[in-house]
Amino acid sequence: MEKLPKIGLPILIGIIILVILTAKSAVTIDSGEAGVLFKTFGDGVVIDEPPMSEGFHIVAPWNKVFVYEVRQQELFEKMKVLSSNGLEIQIDASAWYEPVYNELGNLHQSIGQGYLQRVIQPAIRSAARSVIGRYTPDDLYSTKRDAIQIEIFEETKKILDKQYVQLNEVLVRDVTLPPTIKDAIERKLKQEQESLEYEFRLVTAAKEAEKVIIEAKGKAESNRILSASLTDKILQDKGIEATVKLSESSNSKIIVIGSGDSGMPIILGNQ
Repeated sequence: MEKLPKIGLPILIGIIILVILTAKSAVTIDSGEAGVLFKTFGDGVVIDEPPMSEGFHIVAPWNKVFVYEVRQQELFEKMKVLSSNGLEIQIDASAWYEPVYNELGNLHQSIGQGYLQRVIQPAIRSAARSVIGRYTPDDLYSTKRDAIQIEIFEETKKILDKQYVQLNEVLVRDVTLPPTIKDAIERKLKQEQESLEYEFRLVTAAKEAEKVIIEAKGKAESNRILSASLTDKILQDKGIEATVKLSESSNSKIIVIGSGDSGMPIILGNQ
């Protein structure tokens, strides 16, 4: 150092200071992120301007930049909640969320970078407890799961409405019931299924019996009408007609078919 010219030392010190200041002033914001500027000698967090976008930025070395991920993120939650009859139910759920981009300054100022633990997790847990508490284990196990998922989403969204966070979806991935309750529900569903199958067989058998009765009544009515229409004269004419046809055969013999008006038998046959 003693061999350096007197003017060289200040220049070297200046270069070192410039490098340090440049390093502290340069900020690179990666893809899917945004920055919130904090002015140390100004008004603090900048909330009246859009957040700093992706790319390279130069800021005053005495200011700070807080970087936030602004892409959609996913939260996994395992919660133990109580059903309407006081049974403990485990819910596996996930939430898709992201900070509101243009409100990033307000989010940082009012909640901070720990907004997930401070507002989102408490909101979804509170909503899940409130919604599940309105249903029985039977509802959770069967057809009400989609409705429950929608209700949890709507209640969580309502809580987060003014927290500068956007909730995109809540998914109920699994509902775990106590083993004894699950077995009881499965037995009940099996019995209901068997009962429905039995009722179906009864209805089918009744319809078959009704069909047989209707067919029998139809045949009886047909026979009654036919019997009523067959008078003695018609029967006699039918007999004569049949006898005449027989007499036309080469093998026919003398046939007596009855008496005419004179009391003598009517004889037909080949000579």
